[in-house]
Amino acid sequence: MKAVCPICPHHCSLEEGQVGLCRARANVRGTVICTNYGRVTSLALDPIEKKPLVQFYPGSNILSVGSYGCNLRCPFCQNSDISMADATMHTVLMSPQALVERAKVLTSRGNIGIAFTYNEPLVGYEFVRDCAQLAHEAELKTVLVTNGMICREPLLNLLPLIDAMNIDLKGFSQKFYDLVGGDLATVKQAIALCVQRCHVEVTTLIVPGENESEGEMEAEAAWLAEVDSDMALHISRFFPRYRMQDRRPTPVDTIYRLRDAAKKHLDNVYTGNC
Repeated sequence: MKAVCPICPHHCSLEEGQVGLCRARANVRGTVICTNYGRVTSLALDPIEKKPLVQFYPGSNILSVGSYGCNLRCPFCQNSDISMADATMHTVLMSPQALVERAKVLTSRGNIGIAFTYNEPLVGYEFVRDCAQLAHEAELKTVLVTNGMICREPLLNLLPLIDAMNIDLKGFSQKFYDLVGGDLATVKQAIALCVQRCHVEVTTLIVPGENESEGEMEAEAAWLAEVDSDMALHISRFFPRYRMQDRRPTPVDTIYRLRDAAKKHLDNVYTGNC
């Protein structure tokens, strides 16, 4: 019996046992669920600024957790070893209760909660939801570092449990989103919805020859300012990874040039890895 995944705009139509494009969701007895539930590939206590979030409890730490899988195919992915992995990858099984207990123990080291990051967390929607509910009950914060490729209904159902997000806005044209296998309108919708319900900061990774025009950055910043005039925008450097190892890192001068373009519309513009 076929089932359609409701989480992202790919809406993978899957036969029983078939795995979707994200490699982390499958049709199990007629329902599409995440097969990476509780399967942890990375776990670390990080400064909140590494997410990056600079206006959300600055100076605090957060327990960062990742699994495997992603619903985009960025040829420049900086974490392709886990985002492009599947169920054959070595993982450690951790229940929502165990993860929240770990986060609670770490409050003595300045931990404020849990950040779902490293791979795309929303392909593991059910695990994020269950952990976030327990974290909420334990008065811990829940943070998502996400590409924003999620449909309206599942996003709205999850948002009451989320305290902050950093959303990757890969570029500001559908042409660029065609390169990464995504949908700009969906990501813009996610940003607009999330801003109304939790703290949001946005990151754009600048890939030389792809999304480095001042006009595109200025258009992006102008739109973000319409959504939230206090929006924090992080402009970060590309480094050769995955299928773009033939490219050079983004020149620092390019980052500063785009920062200046963004500052025509936004006051809170930050540069990463410069």
